[in-house]
Amino acid sequence: MSITKLRIGTRGSPLALWQAEFVASSLRSLGHAVDLVIIQTQGDQVQDRPLAQIGGDGLFTKAIQDALLEGRADIAVHSLKDLPTLPVAGLTLAAVPKRGPTGDVFVSVKHRRFDELPQGAHIASGSQRRKAMLLNRRPDLQLHDLRGNIQTRLKRLQENGCDAIILAEAGLIRLQLSDRITEVLDPDWMLPAVGQGALGLECRTNDFATLDILQLLNDSYTHAAVTAERSFLLAMGGGCQVPLGVQTIIRAESLKVRGVWLSPDGKERREAEVNGNRTDAENLGKQLASWIRMRN
Repeated sequence: MSITKLRIGTRGSPLALWQAEFVASSLRSLGHAVDLVIIQTQGDQVQDRPLAQIGGDGLFTKAIQDALLEGRADIAVHSLKDLPTLPVAGLTLAAVPKRGPTGDVFVSVKHRRFDELPQGAHIASGSQRRKAMLLNRRPDLQLHDLRGNIQTRLKRLQENGCDAIILAEAGLIRLQLSDRITEVLDPDWMLPAVGQGALGLECRTNDFATLDILQLLNDSYTHAAVTAERSFLLAMGGGCQVPLGVQTIIRAESLKVRGVWLSPDGKERREAEVNGNRTDAENLGKQLASWIRMRN
């Protein structure tokens, strides 16, 4: 089957463009012509406020989804951690390529390790999850909001005099900035976001030709892992700004899913773990949420 041209809707940040071009390259290798359609989202437009103050899910995805529904794009490439768990009528999460690194990293020009931070050190992050986990680990830390693309955040580290910032490992590696990583934080206490390191490829539900093409880019193991994670998030009633973390380990046909919920101030932390077959990924996520709620 041949399609003359596929249009990928994407944000315009360097990382988003890398992700879109990664998918485009895979599609071109299958014989398809691809154009990128750059779309500015609400999260891109509002840079002077923390994400939690802007409110609502889909800050980085809704405008791209609208472009799909309106026929201005055929495929959306999302950072899966930004994609709300509630489905949008007329759209389908068609494929999840093989996942990248899932970790969070400590970036500093002053300190070699997180555990060497002095009392009352200043750390910047735009993530409520990261902030809650940092405070749970070190209640003395002074936390600051941080917005912008990766390059902007790295620049602000130098300009604002913070002791460190926390970023996603996958983004730095994809942009060939791994030399800026000071330390990969231990997932025993800094659990990744739901879908971290994974891409979500979305298209119109009735676009069967594109659905068939995208299935060729799907990694079934990654898809199972993120299905469990997104099911956990949905069952917890949370969006991307809720302090939830999750780590999924794939062993042959089984998944081990460990999740954590924290209060925003980091003082309360509830954790649980479930194991099961990857074909039962959605139920595993629901079970994990149930276990954590029982620990109230």
